[in-house]
Amino acid sequence: MDKGYKLFSNDFDKKNINLKEEYLDKIICDNSLNYLKTLPNNCIDLIFTSPPYNFNMEYDKHNDNTDFVDYFNTLKEIFIECIRVTKYGGRIIINIQPFFSEYIPSHHIISSFFLEQGLIWKSEILWEKNNRNCAYTAWGSWKSPSSPYFKYTWEFLEVFCKGDLKHKGKKENIDITANEFKTWVDAKWSIAPERKMKEYAHPAMFPTELPYRIFKLFSYKGDVVLDPFNGSGTSTLVAERLNRRYIGIDISDDYCKKAEDRIQKEDLKNFSEELDKKLKVLGKDKSLKDRGETPNYKKDKKTKEKDLTQKTLFGDGM
Repeated sequence: MDKGYKLFSNDFDKKNINLKEEYLDKIICDNSLNYLKTLPNNCIDLIFTSPPYNFNMEYDKHNDNTDFVDYFNTLKEIFIECIRVTKYGGRIIINIQPFFSEYIPSHHIISSFFLEQGLIWKSEILWEKNNRNCAYTAWGSWKSPSSPYFKYTWEFLEVFCKGDLKHKGKKENIDITANEFKTWVDAKWSIAPERKMKEYAHPAMFPTELPYRIFKLFSYKGDVVLDPFNGSGTSTLVAERLNRRYIGIDISDDYCKKAEDRIQKEDLKNFSEELDKKLKVLGKDKSLKDRGETPNYKKDKKTKEKDLTQKTLFGDGM
């Protein structure tokens, strides 16, 4: 008798295919649903995206204030195609924020949909942005149990697998370090929001560190990653810099041009090096052998006191 996730998961076709070169490393200016339908079954290793929030944001060519029934129906049409093109053992990861002010749990609605389609729920990652979703003075029913309004500083990453929890790949194509793995499997990620949204004229960009973690934790070098709401190209920039093959789709000519320009011109921060430095100060560096350094685990009392002070400075979230 099936137990756990096998009670809900479907028996998907296990035959994966490799996309032809003509499809790869492309920024596609098109409607996502239309373009996804041109791709064959089981050809994408990882889909990572953040769909429009429907919060009435000012996107270039998207109406972000539609009826929520229509909004979710449109997303589901696109996600059905995403499921179809994802490889057996591949992953689909959705960055989503509930519509807190209207009490619409978007993350639950989307998660329920993927479960109904037979995908395996792998995890939920809390992206702690450390900025409030509303004004500090928004209280709802002030000093009353009538209807208090809650404040949030995070979004969600819902992680799903198609057919199998394991995504197979070659050992030599693994590029995640010990420090990264040990830190990032803690499912609360403290990452500041993107600060350059005005520069790219995009109202809802996620920071480069988000796909940096996602791609290294859930894919191998050479894997094909796809973002059906690529916007100004954060996913495709990071994919290219981390030696993943990529497809980014967006309906805006302007955003697609920005995405291509970023790949040509923009540097990617070395988040791995930054993490190593933090953990070395804390005495928790697990990647010394990766870098050919000799670990020194002996500490005197003063060093331990210094580490405790640094932990307070950095905080517990990574």
